[in-house]
Amino acid sequence: MLDVWMHDLPPSRAELIERSRGVDGLLCLLTDKIGGKLMDAIGPQLKVISSMSVGVDHIDVAAATARGIPVGNTPGVLTDATADQAFALLLSAARRIPEAERFLRAGKWITWQPNLFLGADFADATLGIVGFGRIGQAVAKRAQGFDLRVIYHSPNAKPAYGARAVDLDTLLRQSDFVSIHVPLTQKTRHLVNAAFLAKMKPNAILVNTARGGVLDQTALYNVLKSNQIFAAALDVTDPEPLPMDCPLLELENCLIVPHLGSASKKTRDMMSLLAAQNLTAGLKGLRLPNCVNPQVYKNHAGI
Repeated sequence: MLDVWMHDLPPSRAELIERSRGVDGLLCLLTDKIGGKLMDAIGPQLKVISSMSVGVDHIDVAAATARGIPVGNTPGVLTDATADQAFALLLSAARRIPEAERFLRAGKWITWQPNLFLGADFADATLGIVGFGRIGQAVAKRAQGFDLRVIYHSPNAKPAYGARAVDLDTLLRQSDFVSIHVPLTQKTRHLVNAAFLAKMKPNAILVNTARGGVLDQTALYNVLKSNQIFAAALDVTDPEPLPMDCPLLELENCLIVPHLGSASKKTRDMMSLLAAQNLTAGLKGLRLPNCVNPQVYKNHAGI
């Protein structure tokens, strides 16, 4: 039997427990919080958890592993779409596109002016990428077409697309643009904090398409409000959706969109397919095509 949640808003905790109790497999979104207590409420027959996302910070993977439950995700297929989004945000913030568009719609454009909405140049500027996995490297690839110098900070990542590895302080000190591409973990939560932002150039632009929890939004508000950096562009926030009374929404130099990194039709279709493949493999007792905790198979050599 297949039970599909058809509403726009995610199920409440009580609804999720009630609807999932007794199932053999669970396909979830990043809006669903899946912890050990929920797994226990579902029951010992639970064979697989499949998420339609790359990040799995909404799932207690350690709890799933302890219960022998493989967890699947959808890596690879959203790399290009998310890198495109990062660059779209970077361009929009650098050239102040949202501000200018609002200015025009408000009827304030009365003539061409030499100093109207002056933005940042890309040619000969430096892009710093924090996190140099698939998406970070795809951003570096796109940067080549804009004559950007690219540096990155990412433990154990190999150079690619002309990018050069540096320590984090050097990256922040040298970069005109900083793009965040790290997963959300205990180590990276609020990686972008007051100390991080204080090391950036005063003309620098910050882009985050990773996870909202990587960024301390209060610290960001303070530096943007006082113009200590030029601008920020966020695809992700904490929480999501962002409350309408969030101070960041008051700022002209902060561009925020509703988590659209993978929002292309082709990409979302492929994410759905991979999530379904992970689910069906788990239900059949087969190894998941994309498993984030393969250690669950260590005692099952035949899988």
